[in-house]
Amino acid sequence: MKRDRVRRHLLKVIENAGPGTGLASERDLAAELGVSRPTVRAAIDELTRTGLLVRQRGRGTFTSPHKVTQELATGLAVPPAEGHWTSRVVAFAVSPAPRTLAGELELEPGAPVLRVTRVRYVDDEPIAIESLALPAALVPGLRPADLEAGNFYRLLRERFGIAVQDAVQTIEPAVTDPGQAELLEIAVYAPILHIERLTRDTTGRIVELTRSSYRGDRYRITSKLRFDAESG
Repeated sequence: MKRDRVRRHLLKVIENAGPGTGLASERDLAAELGVSRPTVRAAIDELTRTGLLVRQRGRGTFTSPHKVTQELATGLAVPPAEGHWTSRVVAFAVSPAPRTLAGELELEPGAPVLRVTRVRYVDDEPIAIESLALPAALVPGLRPADLEAGNFYRLLRERFGIAVQDAVQTIEPAVTDPGQAELLEIAVYAPILHIERLTRDTTGRIVELTRSSYRGDRYRITSKLRFDAESG
């Protein structure tokens, strides 16, 4: 089948090329392989859906770029993710906590909660959308600019005397909605990792509830596993 032949050719190109390498145009590939442009486009579409190729509007098609990697630790300090991280705050407001959110943060309903949404960048490329909710009483005087650079947990420790200690985190696959796609500069329904984290400090207080959406084509999490005689 012609599309399979094109797909095998593209897989060889992906294997031999480095991350972020540009492909020849559909016209050139069609001429090189002796097939129609729709056949080439269908093969590229298939490999784009699997994440092996990435289309960039106005630039062309590229092999997937290097993924930012973070190790997932259990019972140990969490190492920082790769790259230089910055943020752009797109929402910042204090409002009374509705009953559900108050319960999650272990607050009384109506207690003031600071809600922040920021787009996180690695080396100037959008990687994630992060929505934070934290008790406003813990961070008096916090400003949007405080969340655009540096380490948030270090800021909590040095300015507010809050030392985070542990968190419960869940990770689920999802796809972008139109609003997320616009902020992350990717297509609608592109794969993302939805990460939810509830963090406590050394006194046991809940410090934050964070819900984040990370680009599936640019972010991955690795973990080290240990096995014993009962492992299956």
